[in-house]
Amino acid sequence: MSTRDQVAEIYEQVRLRNAGEPEFHQAAAEVFESLQVVLDHHPHYADSGLIERLCEPERQIIFRVPWVDDSGNVHVNRGFRVQYNSVLGPYKGGLRFHPSVNLGIVKFLGFEQIFKNALTGLPIGGGKGGSDFDPKGRSEAEIMRFCQSFMTELHRHIGEYTDVPAGDIGVGGREIGYLFGQYKRLTNSYESGVLTGKGLTWGGSQVRREATGYGVAYFVAEMLKAANSSLGGKTVVVSGSGNVAIYAIEKVHQLGGIAIASSDSSGYLVDEKGIDLELLKEIKEVRRGRISEYADTVPHARFVPNGSIWDVPCDVALPCATQNELDEAAAKTLVANGVQAVAEGANMPTTPQGVQVFRDAAVAFAPGKAANAGGVATSALEMQQNASRDSWGFEYTDERLAGIMRGIHERTVATAAEYGMPGDYVHGANIAGFVKVADAMISLGVI
Repeated sequence: MSTRDQVAEIYEQVRLRNAGEPEFHQAAAEVFESLQVVLDHHPHYADSGLIERLCEPERQIIFRVPWVDDSGNVHVNRGFRVQYNSVLGPYKGGLRFHPSVNLGIVKFLGFEQIFKNALTGLPIGGGKGGSDFDPKGRSEAEIMRFCQSFMTELHRHIGEYTDVPAGDIGVGGREIGYLFGQYKRLTNSYESGVLTGKGLTWGGSQVRREATGYGVAYFVAEMLKAANSSLGGKTVVVSGSGNVAIYAIEKVHQLGGIAIASSDSSGYLVDEKGIDLELLKEIKEVRRGRISEYADTVPHARFVPNGSIWDVPCDVALPCATQNELDEAAAKTLVANGVQAVAEGANMPTTPQGVQVFRDAAVAFAPGKAANAGGVATSALEMQQNASRDSWGFEYTDERLAGIMRGIHERTVATAAEYGMPGDYVHGANIAGFVKVADAMISLGVI
């Protein structure tokens, strides 16, 4: 059997075994696309059911989360934790609170996390979790009660040597605080390393809030450098306006780029003179308002309630919102408008068809498992500080982050070249992550 047929057969088994989980199928298909060339070079990776084991989570936990709202009504949500692969270290990955959360989405995120974490070079495995709870419109007391109920079940499955969750969509410093408080109460121990994304006054790390956004900016700067260019003077479009987008914009500005567009679920704004970052932070982090308020304050800016942010011409595109937000049509528009580099700040924000458009047009495209690894990398740095009872300064932690992102870029580029696909960041990231995890799995035996 040819390696192509071998990979296709294994993928079909995975697809059928995980029916009704399209996001997971998409994530697996992207990795499987890179496996043929790996098996052509190293056929032993198909032995002992290694690929099949890699695609099957070590543990999938689903639990009931009952909680009481401020009016005394009882609600029941569903909680998830998928502990995917711990061959490199304790499971590491965020918790997402959003109505769209289901098992398939958590599995897709956890599967991506395996390879993303491997690329950082740090000793962490892959996992993910969350709930279909929607924190929007809920009071502080309601969010606290939900987090406490969620942790009442989750606490028995996590620990600093077992599984270390962090935040994700809908889970910020507030939620991490409530979760940690309940964990501490239930276990009667101050286990700082059990959660990351903590407050700076009680075990958190400098740069953690900024890390994913900073990381994607560092990565795209390395991409441009490899093409004998730089971010200096480049126009940049950043989708989203949460933590990732805001701090990607901040670091883009620090590196000399000009972020000209940002978005939220209500539409997108364009400020050709460069987004006023302090105003954006005020609207989103303080007021928790809509991005349209920016255009109400800045006369020369414009807000577009409908349409696609990717219609805005730019040199660099950073999708930092959610999965599958950048489709084939949007990719074609970006290419037609002369985009030079695209780096994913969110998890799988580009559809497979969109990715193919960029590759066919020879546009440098970096997948999320490489470009947005800054968040989990800094979480691992927070774990280091907790383990050593230490606390690092902002500049030192930022330097560590920049070094990690450079290292990911170097490994990705070198691996793509080694396997005969120079400049292909997708294959480079997939193969580099896979080989590291696969080698460790072989060493540990069939477990």
